[in-house]
Amino acid sequence: MQKTLNLIYWLILIVVVLVAATVILSAFNTPLKVRLFSVQSGSMEPTIHVGSIVIDLPQTNYQKGDIITLRSERSAKETVTHRINDIQEEDGLTKYQTKGDANEDPDRELVPGSRVIGKVVFSLPYVGYVVGFAQTQIGFIVLVVIPATLIIASEVINIKKEIFKLLKHRGIRITEVKDKPTKKSKKKKDDDQKA
Repeated sequence: MQKTLNLIYWLILIVVVLVAATVILSAFNTPLKVRLFSVQSGSMEPTIHVGSIVIDLPQTNYQKGDIITLRSERSAKETVTHRINDIQEEDGLTKYQTKGDANEDPDRELVPGSRVIGKVVFSLPYVGYVVGFAQTQIGFIVLVVIPATLIIASEVINIKKEIFKLLKHRGIRITEVKDKPTKKSKKKKDDDQKA
C-alpha cells in the first residue's frame, strides 16, 4: 500500500513540475531561449497535429523548408507555425514566405525576420491540450494548485513524523502545550507560593 502511495505521490509531483515548466516556457522568455507553443489549427497537418506542442529555438539563419513560429501580423500574442516556402531580400531585409503543409497556397504576406520567434526543433502531440487547459483558471487550479497543496501537506506530515521519531529516539517526552497562563491564574499561583 505504501509503495502505491509513493508511486502516486511521485507521479503527481512529476506532472506538476512538467505542467508548470511547460506553462512557463510557453508564456515567458527564459534565459534558455526555448519557447513552447500550442498548435491550435490544422494548417500543418499531417506534420504537426492540432493539440501538439512545438518546441522552438531561435536561429541565426533560417532555410527554405524550415518550420518556424512567428508572431502574427494581427496580434503580438498570436503566433503561427508554418514552413518557409521561399526567402526573399527586400530593401536589405530578409523576408520569409510561409505556407502551412495542409494549405494549397502560401501565406499572402512576407514575414520580416524580426517577427520570427524560432525554428521548430520538436513537437509533442496532444500535450498542447493539457497546456491550454492549464493556462485557464480552472485548469491551473486542477493541474497545479490542488496537486501542489497535496504534496506540501504530505511533506508537512512527513516532517512532523520525523521530528517525533527523532525526539522519541533521544528520549525526550512529548507533552501537549497548555494554554498560556492568564493574569488571574498567575496571581493565584503567586498566592499559592506565598502560603
